[in-house]
Amino acid sequence: MSYQVPQHIDKDKIFIIKKSEINSRLDPKMALYNQSVQHSLYPPVKLKSLLLSKPQYGANEAGLVREHKEQARYIRITDIDENGLISLDELGATVANLDVKYILNENDIVIARSGATVGKSYIHKLLPYTCVYAGYLIRFVVDSDKILPDYLFAYTQLNPYKEWVNAIQRPSAQPNINAEEYQSLEIPLPNLSKQQEIVDYINAAYTQKQAKETEAQQLLDSIDGYLLKELGITLPNLKAELTDRVFYVNYSDLSNRLDPYYSLKCFQESFEAVHLGKYPVVSLKSLTTLITSGITPKSGGDAYVDDKLNGIPFIRSGNINIDGELDFNDLMYIRPDIHKTIMKSSQVRKNDLMIAIVGATIGQVGIYVFDNEANINQAIALVRLKDGINVEYVKELIKSSIGQLSLNRLKRPVARANINLEEIATIQIVLPPYEVQQKIATQIQRIRQQAKVLQAEGKAILEDAKRKVEQMIIGEKI
Repeated sequence: MSYQVPQHIDKDKIFIIKKSEINSRLDPKMALYNQSVQHSLYPPVKLKSLLLSKPQYGANEAGLVREHKEQARYIRITDIDENGLISLDELGATVANLDVKYILNENDIVIARSGATVGKSYIHKLLPYTCVYAGYLIRFVVDSDKILPDYLFAYTQLNPYKEWVNAIQRPSAQPNINAEEYQSLEIPLPNLSKQQEIVDYINAAYTQKQAKETEAQQLLDSIDGYLLKELGITLPNLKAELTDRVFYVNYSDLSNRLDPYYSLKCFQESFEAVHLGKYPVVSLKSLTTLITSGITPKSGGDAYVDDKLNGIPFIRSGNINIDGELDFNDLMYIRPDIHKTIMKSSQVRKNDLMIAIVGATIGQVGIYVFDNEANINQAIALVRLKDGINVEYVKELIKSSIGQLSLNRLKRPVARANINLEEIATIQIVLPPYEVQQKIATQIQRIRQQAKVLQAEGKAILEDAKRKVEQMIIGEKI
C-alpha cells in the first residue's frame, strides 16, 4: 500500500519519506534535508570522502590586541560576517604563542562548531600576513581533484546547508556540531567544470556587492569632511613622532586629570583648531536639561521578561550600532513595574541622545526616535537637549572626528574603558545657528540614506545570486 499526502497539506510541515532515505537521523528537519539533496540535480557525496586530511580544531589561545599588520592575525568566529568574509580593514586580534600547526593555508575552509553562529564558514585566501584560527573553528582541507574549495564554500552560503546545520546541531544552551558530524554532510557534487561555473557566477556577485559597499563607504567617509568644511574647521594632522608624545604642561592646566594621555599635544592642537572655526563652541551641558545614565537590574533576576508584549525595551550599549542607529535584534525587556519605579530616572523619551560610555562600543551615539517607552542600562549616557537644538546635528557632531577626539581624550585607558557623566557634560559642541544645524543634519541624513541604498543593492545582488546558484545545484523545490 502506498500513501500520499493530500494536496491541501503544506508539504514542508507534513510529508512522507522512505525509511531507506532517513540514514541515521530520525528527526523531520534532517529528513527534509536528505530529501532535498537526494532529489538534487547532482549525486550527493559525503564531505568525509572529499577531504585530504582529518578536520582540525583551532588554537585554544586568548586573543590579544593586534597593533599592526605585520603581526599574525587570529581569526575568530566574531571576525567572520554573515557572508563568510572577514574585514581586511580591521586589525583584529593576535596571539602570544604562534603554533605553526594552526597557520591557515590558501583555500583552507574553517567552520564554526559552537555557539549562536554554529555553521558559519570562511575560506582563506593568501594575505600579506600570517593567519591562525581559533578553537571554536574547525579546519577542512579538501581534495581539489574532487571538489573545488570555492564550491564547498559557496555551498555553505546556501539555504540547504543552513537547513542541514539547523537540523544536525545539538539543541542545547550552546548549540554545537563536532568534526565527525560535519564530515557526514552530504553535498550535491557536479563535475569540476560545472563547479567552476557556479563559483564564477557567485564570485561575480560578491565582486558587485563589494563595489556597491565601497561606493557606500566612500559616501560615509565624506561626511566628516563635509561637516568640518561647513563649520570652517581645519584639524591638524595628528603626528606620532616622539617629539609629539614627549611634552610638558603647566600644573594649573591639568584640571582634575593627571594622566598624560589627557594632556597630549594632539588634543590641545585639535581643540585650538575647533575654536578657530566659524561658530562658537559650548559645553554639551549648556545645551541640556538632563544628563544621566541607566541602571542594570541583577542578571538572571525576576526584573526581566521574555517578550515585548509584556515588557519594556531595555537598551544596552551594544544596541547602538556604528551607524548611530538602534539595533533591536538582541533586545532585552524589563517588567513595567520595574521601569516605573526602580528605573524611573533612566526612562528614555523620543529624541533623547544615547551615548555609549563603557567598553568596546564607547563613543557610539544614537537617537531614540520612537514614541513608546524604553529604558537604558548603566553603560549608556542619556542626554536630553533643550528646545531649539537640532538633535540630529548634535548626534552627527559627536560621531564626527571632533566629537570622537573629545571622547577619546575623556575615556580612561583601563582594562574596561569608561567615561563618567561629569566628563560627558564637558564635550565641546560647535554651535551654529539653528538653520545651519538643520542644513548640515539634512545633508548628512541624505548621504547616509544614499549609502544605505547602495548597501541594500549589494546585498540584494548577492542574495539573488545565492538563489540562482541553489537552483543550479538543487533544482526547483519539489
